[in-house]
Amino acid sequence: MPDPFFSTNKPRKRKRSNTIEDGPSTSKKPDRSTNGKPFTAKGKKFGSGQANIKSKRSVRDEELSDATSEGDEGGVDEMDLRAPDVDVYESGEEDEDETPAEKRLRLAKLYLESVKQDLTLADGEYDAAEIDKELISARLKQDVMEHSGKLHLFIADNYDFSNTPTLKTRGHRFSVTAAVASEDARWFYTSSKDASIIKWDLSTGRKSHVFHKARPVKDKGKGKAKAEPAAELKGHSDEIWAIALSPDGRLLASGGKDRRIGVWDVEKDEWVKGFGGHRDSISSLAFRKASKTATSTPPSQLYTGSFDRTLKLFDLAPTTMGYVETLFGHQAPVLAIDALMRETAVSVGGRDKSVRYWKIPEESQLVFRGGGRSGWEDLLAGGLDNDMDVDGEGEGKTRRGTGKTEKFIEGSIECVAMIDENTFVSGGDSGSICLWATQKKKPIFTQALAHGMDESQVETEDVEIVRKPRWVTALGCLRYSDLFASGSWDGEIRLWKVDSKMRSFSLVGSIPALGVVNSIQILTAPRDKIEHFPWVSSTSQDPKDGPNAAPVINGHAPAASSSSSSKKSLLLVAGVGQETKFGRWVEKRGEGVLNGALVVAVHPRTLTS
Repeated sequence: MPDPFFSTNKPRKRKRSNTIEDGPSTSKKPDRSTNGKPFTAKGKKFGSGQANIKSKRSVRDEELSDATSEGDEGGVDEMDLRAPDVDVYESGEEDEDETPAEKRLRLAKLYLESVKQDLTLADGEYDAAEIDKELISARLKQDVMEHSGKLHLFIADNYDFSNTPTLKTRGHRFSVTAAVASEDARWFYTSSKDASIIKWDLSTGRKSHVFHKARPVKDKGKGKAKAEPAAELKGHSDEIWAIALSPDGRLLASGGKDRRIGVWDVEKDEWVKGFGGHRDSISSLAFRKASKTATSTPPSQLYTGSFDRTLKLFDLAPTTMGYVETLFGHQAPVLAIDALMRETAVSVGGRDKSVRYWKIPEESQLVFRGGGRSGWEDLLAGGLDNDMDVDGEGEGKTRRGTGKTEKFIEGSIECVAMIDENTFVSGGDSGSICLWATQKKKPIFTQALAHGMDESQVETEDVEIVRKPRWVTALGCLRYSDLFASGSWDGEIRLWKVDSKMRSFSLVGSIPALGVVNSIQILTAPRDKIEHFPWVSSTSQDPKDGPNAAPVINGHAPAASSSSSSKKSLLLVAGVGQETKFGRWVEKRGEGVLNGALVVAVHPRTLTS
């Protein structure tokens, strides 16, 4: 069917001819040559076989042609669409076997080239409309990349991670297990082993509300606690290990040792509903993320992980607010979950040494095996040398002066974070961080001993110092970007940059954090909004200046141009405690150890910095 752009409203007449010179015949019968001699067309000779092919091709082309009668003014085939500097279309491009549709396409391309040449601007000139088109095109490309689920923000080199303003909060009696901030950079929340949740004002760092521990109502007559059902308690009665905030910032989900999932309305500061279903403690929570450019209602799916080795999916929309399904597969407690915009999730199973990628609509999963080789496999292979790495992933380190490699086998995968829909990172008790892709079953890259070695003095005759790697206890990514962070108990949060080919990552900076880092979140916020926070402006202001002086960031005054003010800053929110959230086998106590939230503002680099 011809393109309507090149169609004409005039009646079309089919031209008939009985001679070869006038044109091909409209008869559907093939032309026959006499005495086996080749026939001639426009002075060119063809063999008998070629003649049949040529005649069939001519018949088919004529049936699809849009030729007009001689009396007409001419169709699109007779229009002169040539560029001014093009002599003749047919020179070097004319093909006798070219169909009318192919000819129209070739002419249209030449016409577009001529238009582009006419729009070429002189040196030094610019067109605002063209600039707008470029901006719109860039925005569309970004939206397409975001919806495709691929990494598209390469920004790690654009930020300065030195001398960053920091906000520290203290308010919980026991160790802080998680901290999460809203996307609009207005509030952030912390949970603790004291079974309470605190709502903080991000601009001032002050408490806004406290969701206290739920306590059973006592019977005044007998002096004993009533046998009140757990479902009726408006809160948690035991340690809270995980919290997650909905994309719109309206609902807060929490879970912990009491095996209940709590839903809070943080706009009204009240309890909404509690869910049961898990047979053991709730260890991790994650909401499905929403696109920043979407205008529809944000998703309300909540993924939960538990020590009962299952994942559950809940829909927290106001009309439904209920349980959806259960996902089975892990052979050990689920320790961490992460999710992005699609209906997928990634979880780690701790001691089962597996990372599982869940496809919810397809009801399937991809299993990625981590960890090292076991002892009996090494014996079957003929034993190991002292200088051999046992796990095959570069998680060995040569001890100084001995020439022997210390062997660290990954026994548990503790945390996971998604970079994009097909790429994620995981960390474990061997101190390594692994980069994974859904197309490969093995890690693409492994960074051994990401947070160094932990040395402890013991009173034994044979061993004086025990050396072991520091666990990677938390991971957090700026979604769809090349920046992610990791935490342990070495006194700092380390920031990593993924290379453009997604083959490795490298260290780009670190932020001091004394204590055990139990959670990390990275989000973006407008720079002009962050700069007006009191704890940001006071930290970055020179003491020699007066109280009305302009804030100074990283030793330089903010640029006055609109381009610099439009750039976004980063907020890193970490939950830091005196011990790990699942146990007390690592305790950090002493001067300077934080038991609260750590909020760090990271600004883009300036031209002078």
